[in-house]
Amino acid sequence: MTFLLNSVQLASFADVAHYLQHQPYALPVIVLILSLLIGSFLNVVILRYPIMLFRSWLIDSKDLRENLPEHDALKNLDSPYTLSKPASHCPRCHSPVKAWQNIPIISYLLLKGKCSGCAEHGKETKISIRYPLVELATGLLSLALLVKFPFSIQLAAMLVFTWSLVAMSMIDIDHQILPDAMTLSLMWLGLILNINGTFVDLESAVIGAMAGYLSLWSVFWLFKLATGKDGMGYGDFKLLAALGAWFGWQFLPMIILLSSLVGAVVGIAGIIIMGRDKNIPIPFGPYLAAAGWIAAMWGTEIMDWYLPTL
Repeated sequence: MTFLLNSVQLASFADVAHYLQHQPYALPVIVLILSLLIGSFLNVVILRYPIMLFRSWLIDSKDLRENLPEHDALKNLDSPYTLSKPASHCPRCHSPVKAWQNIPIISYLLLKGKCSGCAEHGKETKISIRYPLVELATGLLSLALLVKFPFSIQLAAMLVFTWSLVAMSMIDIDHQILPDAMTLSLMWLGLILNINGTFVDLESAVIGAMAGYLSLWSVFWLFKLATGKDGMGYGDFKLLAALGAWFGWQFLPMIILLSSLVGAVVGIAGIIIMGRDKNIPIPFGPYLAAAGWIAAMWGTEIMDWYLPTL
């Protein structure tokens, strides 16, 4: 019986793979639609998950309140607040978001970037352009994976990898935190995938996880001993450990170099062009995430280019 079930499963997978192989537009369309829907969900994760963390911290220690952002859910800890509760609504008029208003990108265009509930009461509340941009970025980044990864376990894994990086990057930009539940889950997923060498051999993945964490941990403590200040957060160590677990220790120097270079350019540009205070910390997670994604896509080609040059 088990043999028959396995045979049916293999046949079904083979049929799907055969169909996608002979319908070149099917896989991109499926990936794009799925990723846009995931992008819409990521907006919820980006908005709510940090608040959920802050609420749990507040319950454990009331002294944290002065360091947390203003949010209704942080004022009333007795009311439920999860990724699904309360239902999505306008923060001003409290009108619930209807199903047709939750279609990625399209709903934003149909609503002209404004809350329909507020408009009915003669008010105007703009919907942040960031929501459709996150959805669009998630869709385009996911679609770009098809350039390198065909229909396979690698593609499925890279989709999860990409979606995780988008969520973590935006949370780090908003709150300068990289939640352990995300970074450590990503690290363990990378190690599990590489048991069978999905991206690299297991030895390279394990060494990559250790080297990724210890490299930034060492930089952190050297900087702290030299200046007395924290140069980065512990979440950055764990994110680099996750990238090492996925793609091996060999890619870590390139990821650190790329992320540091882009971070330095953006930081200096912010100070010079936008007059940003140099004492305001800059989240490093998005640069690590971008460098890790680039390494996943073109890391081998980049190393083939710059190693002979060096």
